[in-house]
Formats: sequence, C-alpha cells, structure tokens
Amino acid sequence: MTQTPSRDARQEHLAIPAALNVTLLLAAGLVAAGLLRAASHAASWTALVLAAVAFSFVNNTLFSLLHEATHDILHPRRRVNDWMGRIAAAFFPTSFTLQRAFHLTHHRYNRTEREQFDYFRPRDSTVLKLAQWYSILTGLYWIFSPVGCVVFSLFPRVFRRGALRDDGSAVAQQTGADAYLGSVDDVPAATIRLETFLSAAIQIAMAAALDLTLAGWGCCYAAFAVNWSALQYADHAFSPLDVREGAWNLRVNPVVRLVFLNYHHHLAHHRHPRVPWIHLPRLVDRESPRPRFLHVYLQMWRGPRAYPGQDAAPRA
Repeated sequence: MTQTPSRDARQEHLAIPAALNVTLLLAAGLVAAGLLRAASHAASWTALVLAAVAFSFVNNTLFSLLHEATHDILHPRRRVNDWMGRIAAAFFPTSFTLQRAFHLTHHRYNRTEREQFDYFRPRDSTVLKLAQWYSILTGLYWIFSPVGCVVFSLFPRVFRRGALRDDGSAVAQQTGADAYLGSVDDVPAATIRLETFLSAAIQIAMAAALDLTLAGWGCCYAAFAVNWSALQYADHAFSPLDVREGAWNLRVNPVVRLVFLNYHHHLAHHRHPRVPWIHLPRLVDRESPRPRFLHVYLQMWRGPRAYPGQDAAPRA
C-alpha cells in the first residue's frame, strides 16, 4: 500500500526558485560592486555613509544566497549550487566550503553548551564571554571568517592543534571552537585554499576594475559587518535552549525582510532547513512568540544573562 507522505516531508521538497536565485545573485553582485565604487568616489561624507549603509543590506542579500547554497537549496543542480555559492562567498569574502562546514555545525550544536553566548554558565570566563558577546554586537565577529580562511590556507595544521582543540580546554568548550574547527578536519585543505584564492581574486579584480579605495571598501565592509553580525545572533539570543526550537521568527520591516531573503524567519528555517527561503513565510507559526528584531537587539546590548537556575550574572 502506498503511504501518503507527511506534511513535513512534503515541505522539505518545495521547489527551489532557481531562476530567481540566479537573477538575484547577478543583480545583487552588480549593485554591491556599484556601491563599493560609489563609496570609493563619494563627494562627501554623507554620500559615503549612504553608500556604505546600502551596501550593508545588499551584501546581506548575497550572504543569504550563500546561506541557501550551504544547505544545497540555492539551485537544484549540485554543481551549479556550489559555484553560485562560491561567487556569493567572494563578496563576504570567505571560502564556500569552510562556510558550509561551519554553518552545518551550527545547526548541529545550536543552543547547546557550545552555543550559549548569551548566558553565563557557572565556570565561564567573564572576560572571554564579554569579548565574544561584544565582538558580535560591534561586527568584529565578521573578521574571523576572512582571516580564518587565509590562516587555514597557509597553515591548515593550526586548526588541528592547540588550546582551541583540546577537549579539556575551557576556551575550546566556551567558544565552541573544538566543534567548529573539528568540522573541517575531513575537508580537503586544497578546496578551501582554492576557494580562498578565488574570493581574493574576485575582490582584487573588483578593486582594479572599479578603482576602489581602501577607505571606501573599508567603510562598506565595516557597515556590513555590523549589520550582518547583529542578525546572526539576534535571531537566537535568549531563545529556548533547544537544538531545533532555539531560534526566533523575528518581526521586522517587510522590505528589510525581503532584502535578507526571509532570514528573519529563522525558527522556521531551523525547523525546516531544507526549505528554500521563498517558502519560509508559510511555515511561520503565528501563535508562537515573534519578538521584534530591534527589541532583541537592544536587549543584547545589556550583556549576557545568568544561565537559567543561577541567581545572578556577573555585571557586564
């Protein structure tokens, strides 16, 4: 007897908007490049700031496409999916393969002890916890990805040894570094090295072709780092300590949500990681809590909280 597939199973096979994704990748890439040039040749500080802020949003569209590619739902053909992911990764800039390994690790350990940056646990280092937390809020968190790609490309063994990989290391446990760095142990170093080279080549080619300045490029990526980094943890901060349920469907301006390709519907994504971005709105549970992004973001600036069951947290 033929068994009728469950509703969740059918949702996991919703169609990938391949043509739309290709169009978005090309359009967002061109607009991002144009904004980098506009910032590099701005006639005033106002024009520079406007170009940088606009870039911070458009580059998040490209990151959202990269995010889709890490789940193999950017394009139905795997090879095309991966190459589109590599192009999107170049605008971050990072290695697509490294990003995929780290992101899938995030899904595996979400809201476990390895990813509870918003809570002080009994044996946590206060200094390290605050350094992690405010590096997320200020955008410094972003820089670890491009720098990590370069370090791995030049010295891959660094990721396989030291305090960040020691099971008994408090730093490795508190930061989750052991799990994340361990996720690339079986990834060919040559692949990450070639993708890092590709990202660098695309960035250098844009700089030469568009006559970019370091100031213009730096302002655009500083704005992107803050914008991107804020959302990366706002959609998890203070959510339930559950691997699958530990995220929010955040309320935000509908235009902003579309620019981010429904990334704010993050609980729906964690529940259905194989569902393409265009279908996520229909999977949002309207009865579950849906805090405003700005509310969560402002709460984050007050610092990490005491772990549930503790009397108080150290003063941030």
